[in-house]
Amino acid sequence: MIATDLRSGVEQLGDMIAEASTIVPFTGAGISTESGIPDFRSPGGLWTRNRPIPFDEFVASPDARDESWRRRFAMEPTFAAARPGRGHRALASLYKAGKIPAIVTQNIDNLHQMSGFAAEHVVELHGNTTYARCIGCGLAYDLAWVRLRFEETGGAPGCASCHEPVKTATISFGQAMPEDAMRRATELAQHCDLFIAIGSSLVVWPAAGFPMLAKNCGARLVIINNEPTEQDDIADLVIRHDIGETLGPFVGN
Repeated sequence: MIATDLRSGVEQLGDMIAEASTIVPFTGAGISTESGIPDFRSPGGLWTRNRPIPFDEFVASPDARDESWRRRFAMEPTFAAARPGRGHRALASLYKAGKIPAIVTQNIDNLHQMSGFAAEHVVELHGNTTYARCIGCGLAYDLAWVRLRFEETGGAPGCASCHEPVKTATISFGQAMPEDAMRRATELAQHCDLFIAIGSSLVVWPAAGFPMLAKNCGARLVIINNEPTEQDDIADLVIRHDIGETLGPFVGN
């Protein structure tokens, strides 16, 4: 059912939250635009300005690795300045109240952790851009280390341990999804009674399958997104309004 207006949508969502014992939020880029982080697909989004660099190209091409890191360094002021928005803070309030055991996110911006979620309760399907990792041995690196080596040598550094390429700890096109995160997200979707998809276009698979999985396992499904999604017809409630305005009333004191 599509909410006729914001007020009725918020009221219905409030009732569903009150009735639920286990809520699993699933968040996409739309929840972070209020924090100043552009999304990917919208006009002016990141992918309209730069072609994504697939994982196999990153591995095979030093030029691709250099370009990938140049793009990340260019975005650093944006990520560094970002703070949790009303949507992040509302979900953190429900988490602290014991309604949310963990959150599943497609986002890479670390804002759920900044809002109050314990890191172990943020299931990151697409990784995290606030640090780097060797694609060989998995050793983690601070971005400052990568930038210093990049500036010293003029190119993307290799791992200090195994010499394999170092990339942001995100999942690129063509890169295998993280098995542990996928397993945890599956379990969460299967064992909640309210699943709320927020700010996701629900077109990137396999992540987009989790709302449907939750619904098939008996959960009520809410979709909050400015634009229609392909799963609106199976949702119990669809709210096509600004995420901050929709979730703002649920921010705790």
